[in-house]
Amino acid sequence: MVDFRIGIGYDIHRLAEGRKLILAGVEVPHTQGLQGHSDADVVCHALCDALLGAAAFGDIGTHFPDTDERYAGSYSVKLLCDVLELVKNAGYEVSNVDVTIHAERPKLQSYISEMRRVLAEALQIPIDRVSLKAKTNEKMDAIGRCEAIAATAVALIYKS
Repeated sequence: MVDFRIGIGYDIHRLAEGRKLILAGVEVPHTQGLQGHSDADVVCHALCDALLGAAAFGDIGTHFPDTDERYAGSYSVKLLCDVLELVKNAGYEVSNVDVTIHAERPKLQSYISEMRRVLAEALQIPIDRVSLKAKTNEKMDAIGRCEAIAATAVALIYKS
């Protein structure tokens, strides 16, 4: 019997002047970046929470608290790799992930392929098991007003 588990993750960060915009480990040229303790990569943070949730290991704040200076300015792909290590040490493998980035601007279509490549490498799975989409909020709420960017992620893990 195969033990399948699904986890859902979500993250949102405010846009701020003087920061690089990092999404799925890729620097995206933009006038603002995401504000946060690490590089504030909402894609990686949502994926961390999805994987941690699937394994019933809590959330990203439990493992990498923003009060811990060791994680200040961290490259979130590294945090994702650390989460993968926890999941693998518990005997699980990642089957596939699906992520939606919620952003009014910048337009992300030309960066999606590179983002998928970075995530597949970090998760140690084939790229055809990494789905990544970008959606606008039709100019509604903080995302639609270009005040924030968010990501929602789903991860399927298994143990055979």
